[in-house]
Amino acid sequence: MNAVLDIHLTDGDADRALRADAREGLTSRPKQLPPKWFYDARGSALFEKITELPEYYPTRTEAALLERSVDEIAVASGADTLVELGSGSSSKTRLLLDAFGRTGTLRRYVPQDVSESALRLAMDALAIEYPDLELHGVVGDFTTHLDRLPRGDRRMVAFLGGTIGNLTRDERYAFLAQLRAVLAPGEQLLLGTGLVIDDEVMVRAYDDAAGVTAEFNRNVLHVLNRELRADFDVDSFAHRALWDAGNSWIEMRLVAQRAMSVHLAELDLTVGFAEGEEMRTEISTKFRPDGVQEALEATGYRVAHTWTDAEDRFALTLATAG
Repeated sequence: MNAVLDIHLTDGDADRALRADAREGLTSRPKQLPPKWFYDARGSALFEKITELPEYYPTRTEAALLERSVDEIAVASGADTLVELGSGSSSKTRLLLDAFGRTGTLRRYVPQDVSESALRLAMDALAIEYPDLELHGVVGDFTTHLDRLPRGDRRMVAFLGGTIGNLTRDERYAFLAQLRAVLAPGEQLLLGTGLVIDDEVMVRAYDDAAGVTAEFNRNVLHVLNRELRADFDVDSFAHRALWDAGNSWIEMRLVAQRAMSVHLAELDLTVGFAEGEEMRTEISTKFRPDGVQEALEATGYRVAHTWTDAEDRFALTLATAG
């Protein structure tokens, strides 16, 4: 197997990051936690269920758009190295790998993810399916390890799933600028972004009737209970999703149903929750095409092409580093 795996993020690094995020987030006003801590094994399984729900349109909309557009993307790109940030199982990327295979330009795929186990599983499967493709996995965080990505003659970095929407405006611009700094002129970014549509449709996607998203949201408390020996009464928190038009994002929150005190033994930290107090656990920014172009151009890219689905719910933007 022609495969390499670079490890820049260990279990110890993740533990230190969780401790720092929990201490900072639970002592801030209002309280908040980063969404990356949803995704232990249970959380990842719950998210897979979410993507299959009738209300949750983003995943299937992007997948259909990608399937329709991949050949145009591959021809427009001509990359010899495909990098995917937050690759997970690399399922959608197979569409890109097949399309680049038809152009004959691609020689290497670089999946990046925080999970070493997920990367190893994905790379083992890809090695069988694409025996002539070089695989170079990178275990790391896309917010801090962009400079560790292997260099290539003509790289295209794919950042799909609307994941950039989990970042605030300042974080988005910083991320795009950091990525631009490690790209050579002419290298490319393929960016997936959810678009602003009817707010009721957007909210339902994050507050499904079956309650799967609510359980996914509460999973972060299970993670804190297990990893930091916290004593959250998980069932005493309700899920809430809302559309914040001023920030153009969906916000997920956990709402304390009663006053309580929570102790995190590993941090020697006790925090209080008032009845009705809300803690933000995720933002999911939705964009307008001109806003995507503005952010890219402000951080050193030139937009080459944008593809949208028939209902203008999702966009794929191919941008070139200037």
